[in-house]
Amino acid sequence: MRHLVLVLGDQLSVDSAAFEGFDPLCDRVLMVEARDESEHVPSTKMRTAVFLSAMRHFAEAVTARAWPLDYLRLGTHRFDTVADALADALARHRPDALVMVEAGEWRLEQAIAGCCAEAGVRVDMRDDLHFMASRRDFIDDARGKQRLVMEAFYRRMRKVHGVLMTPEGEPVGGAWNYDHENRGAFGRQGPGLLPAPPSFPPDAITREVLRDVVQHFGDHYGQCDAFDWPVTRADALVALRDFMQHRLQDFGQFQDAMWTGEPFLYHALISAALNLKLLDPREVVAAAVAQYEAGSAPLAAVEGFVRQILGWREFIRGVYWWRMPKLLEANALDHHAPLPDWYWTGEVQMNCMHNAIGQTLKHGYAHHIQRLMVTGNFALTFGMAPAEVHAWYLSVYVDAVEWVEAPNTLGMALYADGARFVTKPYAAGGAYIQRMSNYCKGCRYQPTQRTGDDACPMTVMYWDFVARHAPMLEKNPRTVMMVKNLARFGADEVAAIRETAQRMRDQPDRL
Repeated sequence: MRHLVLVLGDQLSVDSAAFEGFDPLCDRVLMVEARDESEHVPSTKMRTAVFLSAMRHFAEAVTARAWPLDYLRLGTHRFDTVADALADALARHRPDALVMVEAGEWRLEQAIAGCCAEAGVRVDMRDDLHFMASRRDFIDDARGKQRLVMEAFYRRMRKVHGVLMTPEGEPVGGAWNYDHENRGAFGRQGPGLLPAPPSFPPDAITREVLRDVVQHFGDHYGQCDAFDWPVTRADALVALRDFMQHRLQDFGQFQDAMWTGEPFLYHALISAALNLKLLDPREVVAAAVAQYEAGSAPLAAVEGFVRQILGWREFIRGVYWWRMPKLLEANALDHHAPLPDWYWTGEVQMNCMHNAIGQTLKHGYAHHIQRLMVTGNFALTFGMAPAEVHAWYLSVYVDAVEWVEAPNTLGMALYADGARFVTKPYAAGGAYIQRMSNYCKGCRYQPTQRTGDDACPMTVMYWDFVARHAPMLEKNPRTVMMVKNLARFGADEVAAIRETAQRMRDQPDRL
């Protein structure tokens, strides 16, 4: 055998650089369903089901091309890890080289490299051309820097790829960023009649996956009976087209809004398909720009969406490899509180947390503000241990691959990596939740209350966070007003807030 081509569960594209020069007469593909990929963090049933279903569908696409394939299905082999299965495959096939594209997790890439070194097999690690920014170039550019700025990276990417640029080299519309137009709330009337996203009911392959997940991971948290995710390229393209035609135009204005019982709103629901490589970011960006050029979506909505794909997604991947493995150990704020059990059940009296966690466990999904400003914000201000929170985020979301999840959680939501690539801690109290949602309506807590039995835990923990970290916050021009506002309360009220916060921290199961 010339090449054994290893395809990981988030590399499901026949256009992958791993297949460049593939010769079915002397090369072979290897794919592995390994228990450890669902157990090194306790992945919820829905997350595991999405990965396994997408992998099995992709295996069919490989087989249809008459490419030789070793596909190791869960329950049919003795290997707990990808590395163990790979070691056996290398011993059986004795290839000249292992071919793969860059992994999405440092842990897995290191394990594969170690396995090949022990077997004496050369590794042909190829650039993952799915991404629009090279991992190597990003790290070279970041070398020696203490801090990176996404906006500068985003503008470079716009120029390099000619996205929303005029022939004169200026941004279309005269501005690079329309974020100020993308923070709308629904108001008391709510979102009204929403365009329903397309449905992807389980086919025979997915139904078998669901049975396997229940059999092998039945004690894991979450559900998978509401499975409705695209797991093939054809379905992913349907999801992309539907978003462009029916929701992109309102996505910009309402991308930060939240509403009870509405988990999807105007969001694209394509992040999992992108991270599995069922969609290419170039075609996603091009589709959005085409909607603007056709007059079907406003510039603010299109730019806001493009910024997430071409800007933040590419930037955050670079940051991950720039900071690994130190990123996983980061704890700049010295937070050590354990993750409350109700993060795994949603059984909590805070209506915002109950809704965000409840839909996460049901669908494997929450949009970026629910992740950042609800579950992440509370974890930050409560002082939860970053490693525990990171493991939770990696476990529960169907689009969670560590390259995107870890820096978003540890760097942005928890500020555990300090100011390496964000400009401030994203901390807020109940007033923000009340402004951006209807979660506070009917909640047993009052968002304006800072002390007492009815005090909103979001609000209490926010002010306690400001008090605990005042020396750091007052040095930052973007957060100094937090400290000045706290000073207006007076010593007695601050002491009462701190006491209320500690009581909540001591008894999180009563929240």
